[in-house]
Amino acid sequence: MISLLIIIYLSFIMLGLPNVLGSAWRVMYEGLGVSPASAGIISMILSAATVCGALLCDKMIRRVGPGKLTLISLIVTGVSLIGFSVGTNFILLCVWSIPLGVGLGFIDAALNNVVALHYEAKHMSWLHAFWGVGASIGPMIMAFFLVRQNSWEAGYLSIGLTQLAFVIVFLLTFKLWKKIPSTYDDSEEVKQKKPSSAKQLIKLPGVGQSMLIFFFYCAIEATVGLWASSYLVIVRNLAEEVAALWIALYFGGITVGRFMAGFLTMKLSNKQLIGLGSALIGAGTIILFLPVPESLLLVALFLIGFGCAPIFPSLMHETPNNFGANNSQAIIGIQMAFAYMGSTFMPPLFGVLAQHTSYQLFPFYIAFFLVLMVVMTKWLYKLVAKS
Repeated sequence: MISLLIIIYLSFIMLGLPNVLGSAWRVMYEGLGVSPASAGIISMILSAATVCGALLCDKMIRRVGPGKLTLISLIVTGVSLIGFSVGTNFILLCVWSIPLGVGLGFIDAALNNVVALHYEAKHMSWLHAFWGVGASIGPMIMAFFLVRQNSWEAGYLSIGLTQLAFVIVFLLTFKLWKKIPSTYDDSEEVKQKKPSSAKQLIKLPGVGQSMLIFFFYCAIEATVGLWASSYLVIVRNLAEEVAALWIALYFGGITVGRFMAGFLTMKLSNKQLIGLGSALIGAGTIILFLPVPESLLLVALFLIGFGCAPIFPSLMHETPNNFGANNSQAIIGIQMAFAYMGSTFMPPLFGVLAQHTSYQLFPFYIAFFLVLMVVMTKWLYKLVAKS
């Protein structure tokens, strides 16, 4: 199972690689003849397609299994990225965003469930840390081609070819997936009892709360990542280059924190790590409310990043324990869908609110979602304990 785990880790690096639209867009929109704001259209299409992929993942896995679905999705994402590289106009990029998003949604939901069911909690934390590795390498690849060739097309082509090269590795090790036992009980008795639709699954005790927890958490993580720099520059009067560096440290805190959280799982339970992470986010947010020097603002962002690190993996790993192995894939798909919606819609909402009020709203916005997340988490624990 360790050999398969390495392939899963590498697959999650591949999942993070395509996150380069923000890095390349400054060059892309001029050549495409569209406005800078048009990136939001591609981003929304990509997010919507990813949500669809996450929601459809359970049905697809029941048909072909997690290994074949991941293989197919890697091929689809690789081809889609190459499609980006030859996209001659904005409409084509929008079209290629659909299969790219669906493929990413399949990989994300399928591999999260495999690790949640068959591996210890530490591996879930490390899995998401490897996504951070991919999300860091992707912009580096794009930056290399932008600097050397002033070509975002070459950047996308390189990442797409990297995905397809990994497909060869995946095929050579495909027999490892046969070691994964089926997670579905197909006995007649269970078929009659198990929920057959997302609507029925949502009625299970705690599922609705878990969906909202993922939504609120991703709202926090994405909003800090997108708007903390603006808050530091506009409200706290930091230089733009300093603020940009500190945001990089925020994302670094999440990635490094997830590697560290993997070791902490050997001593602490998932619930304890979720509580610890929430407390660290709370501490960092409180600092943002205070008239503190620049150095403590850095501490605040680092605390928020470190606090974010264990929450998502720990919540994901708890899913089979909370709702049963037979339901976990479908429920993880729903949770992933709400996670993507939180990260897609809540940061732009803050931008609208800040534009009409003030960027001083930033710590209040983070605190609001944190309180909701903590309340929903406690509610989930009570419902699961009763059921």
